[in-house]
Amino acid sequence: MTVGIFRALAVLATMAALAGCIDHANEPVLLAVGVPVNPPSVAHSLCMTDGNAMYGEAKRQYELRAQLTGYAQADAFEAETVARAAAHRQYVACLSAQGYRALYAN
Repeated sequence: MTVGIFRALAVLATMAALAGCIDHANEPVLLAVGVPVNPPSVAHSLCMTDGNAMYGEAKRQYELRAQLTGYAQADAFEAETVARAAAHRQYVACLSAQGYRALYAN
């Protein structure tokens, strides 16, 4: 019984320590432009999911285009740049549809 309690406390302590490792400094502040349907945290998580999906899709399409054109040595840096830009555009478009505008610190 006491071993289970100590094990649960150890798991909770580990989770609390790892939660402090999450970087929230680079997250944008969401400014409500219209009448938002969802609260900012829900809109952010929905739009991050859309952005992540677009990132993977853009990378996949870049590799397919490189294969179709016969460009055997696809540039990994350019693929990453294209995928990040596509993910950011998708994130901003999703936030706009949710009724928010992203404000970044920098």
